[in-house]
Amino acid sequence: MRYLPLTQIDRQAMLDVIGAPSVDALFSDVPADLYLSEPIAGLPRHATEMAVEKHMRRLSKQNLAAADAAFFCGAGAYRHHVPATVDHIIQRGEFLTSYTPYQPEIAQGTLQMLFEFQTQVARLYGCAIANASMYDGSTACWEAIVMAARITRRHRVLLTDGLHPHYVAVAQTMAKFTPGQVVYDYPEAQGSAGEDAIIAQIDDATSCVVVQYPDIMGRVPDLAKIAEAAHAKGALLIAVNTEPVALGLIKSPGEQGADIVVGEGQALGVGLQFGGPYLGLFAIRDPRHVRQMPGRLCGETVDASGKRGFVLTLSTREQHIRREKATSNICTNSGLCALAFSIHMTLLGEKGLRQLAERNHAIALGAAERLSAIPGCRLLNESFFNEFTLMVPGDARQLVRNLAGKGVLAGVSLGRLFPDGGGREHGLVLAFTETNSPEDIDTLVSALKEALR
Repeated sequence: MRYLPLTQIDRQAMLDVIGAPSVDALFSDVPADLYLSEPIAGLPRHATEMAVEKHMRRLSKQNLAAADAAFFCGAGAYRHHVPATVDHIIQRGEFLTSYTPYQPEIAQGTLQMLFEFQTQVARLYGCAIANASMYDGSTACWEAIVMAARITRRHRVLLTDGLHPHYVAVAQTMAKFTPGQVVYDYPEAQGSAGEDAIIAQIDDATSCVVVQYPDIMGRVPDLAKIAEAAHAKGALLIAVNTEPVALGLIKSPGEQGADIVVGEGQALGVGLQFGGPYLGLFAIRDPRHVRQMPGRLCGETVDASGKRGFVLTLSTREQHIRREKATSNICTNSGLCALAFSIHMTLLGEKGLRQLAERNHAIALGAAERLSAIPGCRLLNESFFNEFTLMVPGDARQLVRNLAGKGVLAGVSLGRLFPDGGGREHGLVLAFTETNSPEDIDTLVSALKEALR
């Protein structure tokens, strides 16, 4: 963003127009304890535009990029190799500048791409229908929850303890503005996904059960078992997937009975991107629920001459048309990220995705064996794909900081995700992908041994 200073007269003029007494009044919904008590350290209070640019460049040089380190971070955002072809195609003008069109009949290329994207997501998730993407995985998760409430006419939401805490926070925040109850407990640092404990909490008032697959600790829950129990009580199962590559090796959520499957598509085609933009995926198993599904849908049809064509369908689901009947306030999609995902999936194909998944799992298996052999370390998981939790002596947060200082980004500590203690402070979540070379694994093992001496 360019450096565009405003005078106090400029600010007051804008405040007068909108009827706000002060700039602070615009942030009245932010809790007082979250406000900074003083300016951010290291930033100049007053300086010229050139001076600010130089200062910010100096600060940016302190960053340690994923490509410049032995990188093992995951926990919902994954580093995979993105073929150069992906960037080459999305940089084309007809793709780079296009969004979901409001006059769809004149944008057949964009609609065809989105139609193909929907097909890929539906097949990946084992579902009947997928939409043309959402903002990101966390908001897609919330949209699935309110969709389940519309279908079941219930409002008790069971968030399982393996759900990413950021997704939990989004759900809890949005639930403040809707009726009902969100049930969630902090996870125990245990090897199993605790399916029996999940099932025990499902009752006749439960609208949906939200299960991450694989979960935040890398564990792979038995979705079929949970789906059966949820359906017996008239509830829906929402499966959340943050690592789509895993579905090249493990059974799809829809195949195991999940009614709504949502997730984050960042891992394929998009890259880490400093935290965004990302890509929300959304699919349903039962076509009868399509009118309750949020987001946009692209459909295939024929024109008056019998030629194949593509259209937007069921547009009244969105807030820009007949908003009183809308199923979502989302009136667009992550078009460019969806295209990147679709290109990467097309380049891989079914065989390539399976091979990529097998390679990820094999690398993680080898790493787990070596890391768990380090004195004081213990593998927590009973099952995992390319990510697992390693229990270490001491606080894993400090361990992560120490290793980062040595150029090793050694995962995400459970203590950072769940800062309340309970034994989770010893957990270190590590992710392994095809980008990790044998030398990277050697570096991690050596650095961890040295740090734990």
